[in-house]
Amino acid sequence: MEFRYLGNSGLKVSEIAYGNWITHASQVAEDTARSCVNAALDAGITTFDTADVYANTGAESVLGRALAGQRRESLEILTKVYFPTGPRGHNDTGLSRKHIMESCNASLKRLNTDYVDLYQAHRFDYNTPLEETLKAFDDLIRQGKVLYIGFSEWRAEEIARALTIAKDMGLDKFISSQPQYSMLWRVIETDVDPLCQANGIGHIVWSPIAQGVLTGKYLPGQQPPEGTRATSDEGKEFVARWLRDDLLEAVQNLKPIAADAGLTMAQLAVAWVLQNKNVSAAIVGASRPEQITEAALASGITLAPEILAAIDNTLGEFISRDEALTTSPPERLS
Repeated sequence: MEFRYLGNSGLKVSEIAYGNWITHASQVAEDTARSCVNAALDAGITTFDTADVYANTGAESVLGRALAGQRRESLEILTKVYFPTGPRGHNDTGLSRKHIMESCNASLKRLNTDYVDLYQAHRFDYNTPLEETLKAFDDLIRQGKVLYIGFSEWRAEEIARALTIAKDMGLDKFISSQPQYSMLWRVIETDVDPLCQANGIGHIVWSPIAQGVLTGKYLPGQQPPEGTRATSDEGKEFVARWLRDDLLEAVQNLKPIAADAGLTMAQLAVAWVLQNKNVSAAIVGASRPEQITEAALASGITLAPEILAAIDNTLGEFISRDEALTTSPPERLS
């Protein structure tokens, strides 16, 4: 396993991060989740990403139990705040000081840790003054409950505003962005990635295999295999946009490219996002231990220019690049 600095901070993370969105406390039983976490640890993965909203707090609890007994200093534990959990009361969502403070304390209890290495604003909150949000994050850092802060799925203008406010107020700034990024989804490349590079913000990207589509397991003209994300209540809405026969046919044409590189389809997809040097880590989930073991082998892979060109030629018109596709909920959930 290779390691990279997270942005311009001194924090190193494993190139492959283990994420438990949709899987823990929902798609897989806890004993399987523990096996997947153990496989991640065996593969050298030290970075574990979760969020309070995953399985309505259940995923954090499962991860906390799965990591029990591990040396805390050898791990990087990441979680997020924004979406509602529990009864969805009027203050149970967003990035207000109240919600941030209460959510952080609850996450620490579920994760069975005194601090998280990275605390992330899961979306941008248009209803809370950004100054309030950033001061709350800064206070958590001063309290020792959070070491670094980041955000997920923010647009360039939102990031720029936060950087300006943090500088003007003398607050700790974001060091991390968690965007969706894959061969098929490249919307950060136009504005977000250049801005982040210029300001020392590294990416920990999610869905590098496009909800499993880039593994090649979904075939054109055929129903999704049972037991996959496309057939689960929790995951099917996220993968549905990719399940077009013409797109799936293009993905099948990646198989010889992966073979030429000596990689599986999943490894090719994960290695591809790591070719962007501002990507600090790629988050990979798993419903079976062998999936995380396979994905971890993408660490340290350098793809030749002709491989990268062949990927672009193969996927062509199916690549999404419109930065406007990165959006936060316009109004608070209640």
